[in-house]
Amino acid sequence: MFFADILETEGLGNRSYLAGGARTAVVVDPPRDIDRVIAAAARRGVRIAAVAETHVHNDYVTGGLELARLTGARYLVPAGASVAYARVAVADGDVEEIDEGLALRAVATPGHTPHHTSYVLEQNGRAVAAFTGGSLLIGSVGRPDLVEPRLTEQLARAQHASAHRLASELADEVAVMPTHGFGSFCSTGQSGGDHSTIGTEKAANPALLQDVETFVKELLAGLDDVPAYYAHMGPANTAGPAPVDLTVPERADAGEIARRLAAGEWVVDLRNRVAFSQGHVAGSFNFEVEGQLATYLAWMMPWGKPVTLLAQNAEDLARAQRELSRVGIDRPAAAAVGSPADWSGAPLASFPRATFADLAAARTRGEEPVVLDVRRDGERAGGWIEGSVHIPVHQVHQRLAEVPAGTVWVHCAGGMRAAIAASVLDASGRDVVAVDDGYTAAVDAGLTLVTSAQH
Repeated sequence: MFFADILETEGLGNRSYLAGGARTAVVVDPPRDIDRVIAAAARRGVRIAAVAETHVHNDYVTGGLELARLTGARYLVPAGASVAYARVAVADGDVEEIDEGLALRAVATPGHTPHHTSYVLEQNGRAVAAFTGGSLLIGSVGRPDLVEPRLTEQLARAQHASAHRLASELADEVAVMPTHGFGSFCSTGQSGGDHSTIGTEKAANPALLQDVETFVKELLAGLDDVPAYYAHMGPANTAGPAPVDLTVPERADAGEIARRLAAGEWVVDLRNRVAFSQGHVAGSFNFEVEGQLATYLAWMMPWGKPVTLLAQNAEDLARAQRELSRVGIDRPAAAAVGSPADWSGAPLASFPRATFADLAAARTRGEEPVVLDVRRDGERAGGWIEGSVHIPVHQVHQRLAEVPAGTVWVHCAGGMRAAIAASVLDASGRDVVAVDDGYTAAVDAGLTLVTSAQH
């Protein structure tokens, strides 16, 4: 019997897999923090014989090279990927024996990248699971615009063909096990669930239901901004990432934190947005450790700028450090644990939180607050609050001058991104109110929503 264990990396919306038999296993698309993978293999009592990459990743730093080095596993990387290290170059149709009666067959599935390769796990010659990486996802496909703009349409067409190849060559009961699609920005759409099969995808996935022209047109029209840090992931993975270092950062006192702020460095408060709004070090930014910390901090922070982390406890600090290492922010410049009273020698800053009902009430009183919508373009296209200004959260720190004068009420779809933007505005000296509410409540509050058709 075979097994295929899922290793979740929720903050990035990705999955890695440990799959094998009684004695040996393969790891597909491993995360940077490979201690999780080694522990999973130990629990299974198996030796890692192979490590397989579906593609050179654009959204995270792989742990594959280091995992293969530590375990002595064969490192399988698509032959079309130009990398700077020794690997087993995998081409379409190549077969890697994993355990007795268990093999991994490479299937060329270009689209997410030109060299993208899926791996079909076969037990006694029968396909049982397909590790589809950024090709066929659950209810979607991986986006084709991460490599080179001139290749985007060509890769979109290749995605359609690759999805159809998998659907035609594999039986309906074969499990579909993608790397991306669980909130990842590498996906062209939201995942429709946690588990799927080829048969389920045939019935629901647009790539398998639409003709190629319709599919390409709708896919290209729906592409949203690419996180800025993606530009650094491919080169890091091509060069061969260094081993991850999760040792405790240098501790900073209040004086050190003040000096780093004065130098223009980023000081990031990891506490929840309620606690941050009630009192924080003036000039610090709020990226909740419970939110999509790695994605949004890496997206917004100037690449390579030193970052100091402020955490409520050592566990939150360690978690944040682990998450950031996955996107190449390897070593915080410094860190502090405790409360804002420990971190600042000056009075603490704060700002109010509110609901959409509070915003409606303010307007009813005749106030004219600036309403800043920090959702992405694709979300905004579905409708917005009348009179609101739109700057996606990842652009707010660069476009502060575009925010009109006055008290700024910031909202997103749920509250997390509004808190990030509010902290950036607060740090710049603006009066701000963070709307911590679900966007659907805007209608219930009586606020007028505008759609693109009305505009």
